[in-house]
Amino acid sequence: MTPSNAAPAGAHLLSRLLAAVVGGYLLASVLAVFLATVLSAPRAESVLAGMQWSFALHVLAVIWAFSPVSHGRVWLGLLLPTVVLAWLARGA
Repeated sequence: MTPSNAAPAGAHLLSRLLAAVVGGYLLASVLAVFLATVLSAPRAESVLAGMQWSFALHVLAVIWAFSPVSHGRVWLGLLLPTVVLAWLARGA
């Protein structure tokens, strides 16, 4: 029996899975928008470069989500850069 303050057995795995899928998708899409707005190449090339880098970043986010660090640190490591890149893309 688990103590009353402990999370259910699958909660940590579910948190990491959601971080990998949702957090990775958010970070990758914000990176694509950021690169599309910041790069000085023609618009079509900037969008393609942003999309290509976003695929690579999403793979890294999935690897990071299942790394042996706490799930809170995983979420912080995914959401903090997402917010910063979104803020920078907004100003560009």
